[in-house]
Amino acid sequence: MSEKTPESCPEWETILHCYVDDELDAVHTIQFEQHLATCPQCTAALEGLKDMKRVVGRDGVKWKAPDEVRARIMTAISLEEARRQAQAPGTRRRENAWWRGLQLFGQWSFMPSMAALAATLMLVLGNPQVNAPIQNELLASHVRSMLANHLVDVQTSDQHTVKPWFNGKIDFSPPVVDLAADGFPLIGGRVDYINGRVVAALVYRRHGHVINLFVWPGAKVERSETMHDGYNLVEWSGGGLVFWAVSDVSPPDLAAFRDNFSRAAGL
Repeated sequence: MSEKTPESCPEWETILHCYVDDELDAVHTIQFEQHLATCPQCTAALEGLKDMKRVVGRDGVKWKAPDEVRARIMTAISLEEARRQAQAPGTRRRENAWWRGLQLFGQWSFMPSMAALAATLMLVLGNPQVNAPIQNELLASHVRSMLANHLVDVQTSDQHTVKPWFNGKIDFSPPVVDLAADGFPLIGGRVDYINGRVVAALVYRRHGHVINLFVWPGAKVERSETMHDGYNLVEWSGGGLVFWAVSDVSPPDLAAFRDNFSRAAGL
């Protein structure tokens, strides 16, 4: 395109790109729309980006990265956020991670050329963090589910709704139980991408903390409890499935979740 996109206010540029891509939460959407009402520069820039998005979205114009490439890029981004959260002061971790995530998404939203896209893919795919152990992938998915406001695809505490929702989306049937009576209420479920395959992710809460439980078919494994970049992970197996629970709850709470889940699921 030869026509230059109108410039926006520098301090709102990242949020502008995320707004166009529907990546803002409700609070920041309201804040930005209030700013738009008084800023003709950002309004003009918004219309320019919408025009660009329409052109790029036409058949034969837009190149879509393969799902595996996108998943690996998102894993690398989320892993960086997880490490920064573990090092940041506790009162600022979530805010800083959210803002850094917006910056990264904004930078990715409108690449100026295919050369820049290729260079970015080379950097990310060549980064040894992307090929890190499975704990890194699990932790990245856990953090990404909260940063990207994509905690669940089906939001309900009804296990009889969540379990059939997975039919046709994955090639196995994960056990789904509600553990509200044990202090771990079910929030819902989603599909995720771990270790080169699509997996089930069941989401629970414990006193305001999120527990992501990842499930996929696999051979029997020994129970393990580890800490990775400030988060706790537990692994176990049963019924031909492998289970990984990831959370920032205390190790005893996560172990209790594992035991209660296994008991309720009959594993």
